[in-house]
Amino acid sequence: MKKRLTLNQFFLVAALLMAAFVGGAAAFISSHNAILTALETWVLFGTYGVLALIFLYILYRSSLGCDIERGILKEVFMGSHAAKLITDMDGHILYRNTAFSKLAGEGEQPEEMAVIRDFAKVFEQEETAYEEFRLLLENAERGASEDVTLSANIGGQQEWLHINVQPIFGWAGYLHWRIDNITDQFVMESTIREERAKLIRFTENAPVGFFSVDDEGGFQFVNATFARWLGEDVRSLLDNGRLHDYLDKPPEMAQPYDLVSQGGENQAAELKVKTKGGKHLFVSIQQSVKTDSRGRIRTNAVVHDLTAERKMRTALAASEDRFKRFFEEAPLPIAQIDQSGFLIDHNAAFQAMLDTSGKPLSNQRFINLVDKESRSQITQALQNMVEGNNLSVPLDVKLVQGDVQRNVQMHARRFKGSTDIVLHFLDQTEQRSLEEQFVQSQKMQAIGQLAGGVAHDFNNLLTAMIGFCDLLLLRHKPGDPSFGDISQIKQNANRASNLVRQLLAFSRQQTLRPKVLDISETLTELSHLLRRLLGANIELDVRHGTDLGLIRVDESQLEQVLINLAVNARDAMMDSDGEKRLLIETRNYRNPKAIKRGADKMPPGNWLAVSVTDTGHGIPDDIRDRIFEPFFTTKKVGEGTGLGLATVYGIVRQTDGYIHVESERGKGTTFTLYLPQHEMAKQEDDNKEAAAKPKARDLTGTAKILLVEDEEAVLSFSSRALGNKGYEVFQATSAEDAVEVLKDRISELDLLITDVIMPGMDGPTLAKKVMADRPDLRVILMSGYTEDRFKDDLGERVHFLPKPFTLKQLAEKVKDVLDDN
Repeated sequence: MKKRLTLNQFFLVAALLMAAFVGGAAAFISSHNAILTALETWVLFGTYGVLALIFLYILYRSSLGCDIERGILKEVFMGSHAAKLITDMDGHILYRNTAFSKLAGEGEQPEEMAVIRDFAKVFEQEETAYEEFRLLLENAERGASEDVTLSANIGGQQEWLHINVQPIFGWAGYLHWRIDNITDQFVMESTIREERAKLIRFTENAPVGFFSVDDEGGFQFVNATFARWLGEDVRSLLDNGRLHDYLDKPPEMAQPYDLVSQGGENQAAELKVKTKGGKHLFVSIQQSVKTDSRGRIRTNAVVHDLTAERKMRTALAASEDRFKRFFEEAPLPIAQIDQSGFLIDHNAAFQAMLDTSGKPLSNQRFINLVDKESRSQITQALQNMVEGNNLSVPLDVKLVQGDVQRNVQMHARRFKGSTDIVLHFLDQTEQRSLEEQFVQSQKMQAIGQLAGGVAHDFNNLLTAMIGFCDLLLLRHKPGDPSFGDISQIKQNANRASNLVRQLLAFSRQQTLRPKVLDISETLTELSHLLRRLLGANIELDVRHGTDLGLIRVDESQLEQVLINLAVNARDAMMDSDGEKRLLIETRNYRNPKAIKRGADKMPPGNWLAVSVTDTGHGIPDDIRDRIFEPFFTTKKVGEGTGLGLATVYGIVRQTDGYIHVESERGKGTTFTLYLPQHEMAKQEDDNKEAAAKPKARDLTGTAKILLVEDEEAVLSFSSRALGNKGYEVFQATSAEDAVEVLKDRISELDLLITDVIMPGMDGPTLAKKVMADRPDLRVILMSGYTEDRFKDDLGERVHFLPKPFTLKQLAEKVKDVLDDN
């Protein structure tokens, strides 16, 4: 290597040069044997001196430039990140940089490693690397350039070193070494290679197909999956395959690489492709078309086999269809709501329950369908469910939609992994109605039994009262001072019997005498009486419908129903300041399905509707459900018994009819009777009555009669009444006494008259016992109850006489039974 001249060396060289120049000048002069003048001598020496100075200056500048270059090269050499060193052919290290010292693990003294062979220790743990490094040294010592990458152990860690050694140009016998630590690059490249290998493996065995074609439609790349679907091998497709050859219907007006007509940069299609075996596959292909800088077309496509997916879709569709059928056709109402309480979905049963006429209920808050009184409770329950607390017991809820109200039992569950809630409903409206009807029926039955019992006992008293009045009137003729008093007593007794009939009508225990009626004729005849009952300040308006059907009812009971409703309406309009009008309308009515009328459910059928409408104050909502209860009245004490509407209800229901009430405060009330229309097909005329009044009859007789009655007053009156008509009467106060009387007289007896209800043995049992020995014996049963209660006990020779009865009615009944052959 060149070394920079020191200052002393420079001056020594300069002196030698000057001496050389001077000596040269002297030699020149002596060689020419010239004697120069002083001026010539000075010029000559001056010229040589200037030339010497110029030469010295050039030599100095050259030495200075070499020094700068060496400084720059040194800084570059020492500051290089790569480890560098210079050795001779024997491997002795002449020069090294800091990076190499750090790589070799040297201390502060760089002379620790004298030869490059000592660096081989970093390769000792890798036998292959060690041998390759030794080979590198041998080749380098022979002057060959080498380039190799080896694994080394640096500081206990595996590192990768790239070693480059080459001779130094112009310096024979010297070598330049460069060692780069490429561990990060090597690891990154290794990772890239591994990932690339994984990608290739994944692509080859992926569950989807991949391919790429050129502008001629020839396959440039296919993975094994796609090749397998086509029944081809990869090599065959790459060598000879064309995209359109495998499409069942290649697109028209398209390039060889297009999937669809008119192509495009991004293409997607569901196609049918042909396989080598002649089969077809349904696939979905998404393809991007790219053009490189040279104008060449390359596509990248992903293929999905839809065969399995279509099967899955079909199965999923079938599953969804089954679920939809289960959901929609479920007999129970079902609804789904989100965490905010909005209805997401509901089935047809839920829609039908609220009768919304086909209008969907979704996208509205479920709480708006809940009755206001229950909203806070339901809101809190649903909020608790959103927070994860399911209902432990179902909730009773009233749902309201327009005019529809349904009492339901609500079951609620939250979906797993979701905040949505599914609601199941049990519609208990009909059950609640039946329960209410059952309770009402039990209450009415209990009161009816009480009323019937009271009526029975009261009829016994009235029978005696009316009977004894008849006996007195036989002795006190008109003009007698007592005739008026006795007649007044009998008249009030008859009024009391009408009250008893109301009790029996309420308890549905009165005896009905139904016949076929034209309601228009009945109303025409009754309207005169109604006008007198209403008074002059209330207008009566009767409107008859057209082509009205006939009804089969007890006319007197129907008249009582209409009179009770008219009187009730009159009292409601009594203190009204506005128009006072009672409107009675008739019309035909038909309901194709069962409907609710009051507390009852009216079955489908044809009905005659009779509406009675007043212009009174209306019925308050809080008492509307109680108006048919017996003894319930809003009138002052002494102004009403509370039996009027209860009697109406009892008569209508006993006639197999229904009654419905509509009322609006301040506008009035409408009572509508629904009476079943009577079919005239095979009907006998029930309205045949004698046109003329019956002629006077002879009610006397000589028959022998056994009279059994536990009520002494009735027994006494009846016995005297029959005795006055010439009959021979035997008396008994109980069935047991009657049996004793009959022991000696059963063969001569013509008629048995017995009360039905008696202590011990009752009347029908006594009649059966006697008729077992005397089948031809005629029997009359007396009772304050309805005849229907004993119809099973009434045979061909058994007849019925309702209490209370008059002396004439008793005598006529006995005469009719004895004369009946």
